[in-house]
Amino acid sequence: MSTEPTVTPEKERTFIYTLARIVAWIGNHTFFPVHYHNQENFDLQGPYIAMSNHQSALDPLILAYPCKKYEIRFVGKKELTKHKWIANLLGKLHMITVDRHNSDLAAMRLCMRTLREGRVLGIFPEGTRHVADLMSEVETGAAVLALRANVPLLPVYIQHKPRFLRMNQVYIGKPIDISDLSAQGFDAQVVEQLTERIRQTFLRMREESLKK
Repeated sequence: MSTEPTVTPEKERTFIYTLARIVAWIGNHTFFPVHYHNQENFDLQGPYIAMSNHQSALDPLILAYPCKKYEIRFVGKKELTKHKWIANLLGKLHMITVDRHNSDLAAMRLCMRTLREGRVLGIFPEGTRHVADLMSEVETGAAVLALRANVPLLPVYIQHKPRFLRMNQVYIGKPIDISDLSAQGFDAQVVEQLTERIRQTFLRMREESLKK
């Protein structure tokens, strides 16, 4: 008896996500042009966590566009899904909704399943677009997931809020090595160490971008 072939994550192509890629391509080449530095760093084999600072509502499109091999499962606040049609659209775009004000174990399980399936998880460690300075507030979710799943963290630094008809710079870093922390086991102290490593990585990326 024949069986249907399994679609591997890197070969997944859904209609709505493909349409979003087209929208991103149009935006990145017209109204909000984007220059991606070191885009080859996205040639990473899944599973991994792609993470970025949070500047605007366009950030998921900016982050998703250079990831050609996978359809990223972004983590987003549940408030975005209060309207049924938006919830339906975001669901088709694979968004994992999270309750930021409570311990959301269901969202955590979905994130872990995403990584176990060899996919890419998208996270904004700042948790909100309204922060005083780059990574002045870093939530521990990305660190917890990376350590539990033992997967790389790929940092993407968006230099500014998207500027209309002006070139926008996006810097894709190298995966953050967590092997030394993973070897220590999983506890609150290790989570804090990785969270601080994430913060320092983005601060270094900002400094390096200013030299270019």
